[in-house]
Amino acid sequence: MKTLVRLLLVPFFSVLLFSCSESHFLKEEAYRNQVLQDFEQKQQALPDGNLFAILSGDSLSLSEREALMFLYAYMPIGDIADYPGEYYLGNIRLSEQARREMPWGKTVTDELFRHFVLPVRVNNENLDESREVFYGELKERVKGLSMKDAILEVNHWCHEKVVYRPSDARTSSPLASVKTAYGRCGEESTFTVAALRSVGIPARQVYTPRWAHTDDNHAWVEAWADGKWYFFGACEPEPVLNLGWFNAPASRGMLMHTKVFGRYNGPEEIMLETPNYTEINVIDNYAPTGKAVVMVTDADGQPVTGAKVDFKVYNYAEFYTVATKYTGADGQVSLTAGKGDMLVWGSKDGKFGYAKLSFGKDDKLVLALDKKEGESYALDLDIVPPAEGVNLPEVTPEQRKENDLRLAKEDSIRNAYVATMMTEERAKNALAKFNLSNEDKEKMVKMLVASRGNYRTLLAFMELATVDKKEEFALALLQQLSAKDWRDVQLIDLMDYLIETPDFQKLGVQASAELVNPRVENEMLTAYRCFFNSAFPQKEVESFVEEPSRLVEWCKKEIKINNELNSQRIPISPVGVWKARVADEKSRDIFFVAMARTFGIPAQIDKVTGKVQYMNKEGHTIDVDFAESTPAQAATGLLRATYKPIRSLPDPKYYSHFTLSKFKDGVFQLLNYDEGDADMGAGTTWSNLLKNGTQLDTGYYMLVTGTRMASGAVLSKVTFFTIEPGKTTTVDLVMRESDEQVQVIGNFNSESLYIPVSNDSLSTAQSLLQTCGRGYFVVGVLGVGQEPTNHALRDIAALGSDFEKWGRKIVFLFPSEEQYKKFHAAEFQGLPSTITYGIDMDNSIQQQIAKSMNLSNQNILPMFIIADTFNRVVFVSQGYTIGLGEQLMKTVHGL
Repeated sequence: MKTLVRLLLVPFFSVLLFSCSESHFLKEEAYRNQVLQDFEQKQQALPDGNLFAILSGDSLSLSEREALMFLYAYMPIGDIADYPGEYYLGNIRLSEQARREMPWGKTVTDELFRHFVLPVRVNNENLDESREVFYGELKERVKGLSMKDAILEVNHWCHEKVVYRPSDARTSSPLASVKTAYGRCGEESTFTVAALRSVGIPARQVYTPRWAHTDDNHAWVEAWADGKWYFFGACEPEPVLNLGWFNAPASRGMLMHTKVFGRYNGPEEIMLETPNYTEINVIDNYAPTGKAVVMVTDADGQPVTGAKVDFKVYNYAEFYTVATKYTGADGQVSLTAGKGDMLVWGSKDGKFGYAKLSFGKDDKLVLALDKKEGESYALDLDIVPPAEGVNLPEVTPEQRKENDLRLAKEDSIRNAYVATMMTEERAKNALAKFNLSNEDKEKMVKMLVASRGNYRTLLAFMELATVDKKEEFALALLQQLSAKDWRDVQLIDLMDYLIETPDFQKLGVQASAELVNPRVENEMLTAYRCFFNSAFPQKEVESFVEEPSRLVEWCKKEIKINNELNSQRIPISPVGVWKARVADEKSRDIFFVAMARTFGIPAQIDKVTGKVQYMNKEGHTIDVDFAESTPAQAATGLLRATYKPIRSLPDPKYYSHFTLSKFKDGVFQLLNYDEGDADMGAGTTWSNLLKNGTQLDTGYYMLVTGTRMASGAVLSKVTFFTIEPGKTTTVDLVMRESDEQVQVIGNFNSESLYIPVSNDSLSTAQSLLQTCGRGYFVVGVLGVGQEPTNHALRDIAALGSDFEKWGRKIVFLFPSEEQYKKFHAAEFQGLPSTITYGIDMDNSIQQQIAKSMNLSNQNILPMFIIADTFNRVVFVSQGYTIGLGEQLMKTVHGL
């Protein structure tokens, strides 16, 4: 093997030795030697598929060879197997072109360039040709600007293309986001980083793995200019840098991370080093911090080397790991974090231990691995997040006005593009030529409208399916896909599934959703059925169908598992796994299911447990364990939970109030039940999951519950229990409550004036007292189109019927008439009818709330209060808060 690797490297070494006149891409000799060593190890680990062929060419410059070597040394497996070398060479040349042509090219150091400009990948998105496209659009727009102004300008351009809207966890590529014209924060930031890198500006995606004071997480962008990193909200242009709606919540953050491509030796604290990336901690840029040392010991108090230490934040009703470290010979690890509480979990060899750690108060924690699987007990944990301490850069009224005008113009540019997309009427007209039933036409209309800028792909697919007389199958296939798939799937991939339709009747199995669906999990859709059907002799395929366990054995024999080479767990395409013959476990699982479905074997990855399963000829579901010799049906038991309702919560919801996790290898892994439409109150609850019982695989489990207080603090309860074969286990689901009664926390003048809006026309000014009458009421000041306001309105809409029953008035105010005109209540279905809309004249109510409630900054929206006509305030919330509707109702129930 080593001889082969050396032979493959001969062209590289020849250039290295005999092209001394050429300039190096990796100029530091020590770093260059390290990269060479890492590259050689990567080649040894991936000997199949001729994956590094691009380096055997003799037309590359020394700099290009070293740049390719650097990229290949640290790429995840999928990026090597799924994209040709010519793709990366093209991106190298484009990045060097931008470096030459942009005025700041010479000020960007080699280290910054190789880690924050050259790499194509930002997150887990599908790679595309965005660097070339974006550079073509942006170079003339920014080349005459300073670096900081160029960053602001690129973000304005991004806002022309994309605006925020929540979507599923798979990250669309930058070009797909442009085609869609919206994306969640992870997609907006991926898109914006790609745009900045295209013009040679170092950029990175920064994220909080989870907020400490509220559920959810967030991602944004940092860009480097003139020796310093600056942050901003992607596709959310502000007049200056270091400003975004998230300044306040970020000041309450526990950790802020970014993944840096390759080995990185920058000034930031290193969180984790992997064969693909270096994870660094940038929390010091956003919040006050404290550093703590964790000493892990065994039950006898002796230091434990190599123990895994997970630092966990309470979020979405689980203790979520935001950082993982491993103890050294002294049994210690350290971490810098925001000044709040985390749960620290240590584990090794099946033993574990845990304790709460308060950063800023505790500088050391001794953690004993004295717990073991099978113990049943419960404990209470009170979790306190960091306090808010935001500092905002100054923005003049003139800067704000100019920025608002630009935003309005950019909205109009984007909206003009959106207006070209399918409406229901256009979709019906486009489908008139197809011989579809009315019911099927309604389904197709829905898909075409939801496909946004990708509707031509879906129409072309249906036209080709009509030629083959496979309209019914094509429609069934499209219905199995997600809305995001409709927005970014390519025709070539859809056609692969259409051409290689399994003969269900011949196979003797019913055409199930598993067989029709080309998607296995969260991977990007790619063509694989034609490939696999031609890769295996027919007799071998028939043997797999006759006994699917033979396909399991084939995968165990042919696919080598190497999780380290895909540290980010970005799914490798099924064909990529075939070529490399090396994969991480998750990509291997997707590969198995894809092959099974291709051959007509119903198979899936269970959404709750993550187990790989197939259905045998007898119709039994068989669990696949690639570590075991024989697949089998898992033994199960029944879990029931009792619940004594608290006043404000008749039916706790999964992810909002409780979660279940199963023990494996010293840690608990979350069971991923359906959350439904998280913004509209659907999904898994106590009553439909645990009240009457649910079947679980036997094993050791953890139930976590939590009550989030308005302050962001959490009253949590953790219960450990065991599920035994054929038996019923009953536990108590307890939602802890605060003993504190609702308190008056401030004053607000109920006779404050505003301008009501009725049928889009302004009325004469009136007081809140006139609108609301005597008693309690809610006032909200909204920031239209901003993510925190969108979340708040969806939370309130999810509990719209509860607010209707309460019957008191809700007044939603806008800072200006222009802001009101941008608001569309139809986007938030379920908002209660008790809402009155209005304009806050001269922002007087906004300023009054900020002053009377001692809010740190009057410009952070949204603001909400519950007050009464005796001018007493009993609830206040500002900025980014998930679950606002529930917090409001808790207060209402306590009145």
